[in-house]
Amino acid sequence: MKHYIGAGNPMHAQFEPKASYTAKHFAWSFADGIGTITLNRPERKNPLTFDSYAELRDLFRALNYATDVKVIVITGAGGNFCSGGDVHEIIGPLTKMEMPALLEFTRMTGDLVKAIRACPQPIIGAIDGICAGAGAMIALACDIRYGTPATKTAFLFTRVGLAGADMGACALLPRMIGQGRASELLFSGRAMTAAEGHAWGFFNALHESVALLEAATTMARELAAGPTFAHGMTKTMLSQEWSMTIDQAIEAEAQAQAICMQTEDFKRAYEAFANKRKPAFQGD
Repeated sequence: MKHYIGAGNPMHAQFEPKASYTAKHFAWSFADGIGTITLNRPERKNPLTFDSYAELRDLFRALNYATDVKVIVITGAGGNFCSGGDVHEIIGPLTKMEMPALLEFTRMTGDLVKAIRACPQPIIGAIDGICAGAGAMIALACDIRYGTPATKTAFLFTRVGLAGADMGACALLPRMIGQGRASELLFSGRAMTAAEGHAWGFFNALHESVALLEAATTMARELAAGPTFAHGMTKTMLSQEWSMTIDQAIEAEAQAQAICMQTEDFKRAYEAFANKRKPAFQGD
């Protein structure tokens, strides 16, 4: 098996701006502080391969150090988001691997979700059509999700003989839509409709397909124009406070706000308010 855990030089990647990043296994574009990832194998509904998993994981890890990127939008080409792991390029080879290689793979897929959750930039999913398996987990890992009336989201791991516990599904999905709803979806593998996803809080909003990416980009522009250091702090607190008591969370937020109060953006906001104008945040 080809090894994917140590791809690239992480110390080198830490100090590279990502505006000019060239993706190999998906499309990447950058404008006005917004990086857009497009899963672009539309003829197969944008499935993932060993290489695209690894490159996505490495990119999200590197975004911890990419101060030029303020917000990420992730979407799919051709009217679908992602159909999960490629049946022929991933699932077939997995049936022939032994335990050490299988565990290396499953840890890598989980590392992608961890990298998405750990990078400080808000991540917006623009999710149309099929959103299944690993694609559903990428969507779930996003901070904000927009769907369309045609979006079908399926955590279909049991359909291929696996547990519904994959890439953090049993931790993340109940927190998003509730234990009972998550249990049904993870046991059955059935598709959650767009209407269900919206009603249950999985989707922040539904838009027609032609308007989906623009809606996601509009939100991305609003966030990119905001206090990006503070946005990163918000994302950190949203994640870390899951495992805290209320008292611990209140203390953690006190410390977080005291840190944010030392930023120039906090001063800019006060000066703008005092002068009755809109603040121009710069992220420092």
